[in-house]
Amino acid sequence: MKKFMVDIRLEGLDNETRMKLLPKEQEIVKELESNGTIVDNFIKLDMSGIYMVIMAIDHDDVHNKLSSLPYYPYMKIVIVPIRVVNSVNQ
Repeated sequence: MKKFMVDIRLEGLDNETRMKLLPKEQEIVKELESNGTIVDNFIKLDMSGIYMVIMAIDHDDVHNKLSSLPYYPYMKIVIVPIRVVNSVNQ
């Protein structure tokens, strides 16, 4: 498994739909966090999307893991492989 930084921007998601899908979105994100798929996430200040660090095999696997999210059809996704460099992970 590798780490990927995922820049997710939401497009075409009106506020009513966003709020309707939010509880299920949060539930699935918590599941992905608890099983180690999502390592960390950061909501963008303007609420237009999120940055996530995800454990996956490759780009296709990232999409496969995210496809269970209700917001997935509205996501414009940029995926970047990353390597964390610090005293613990060298």
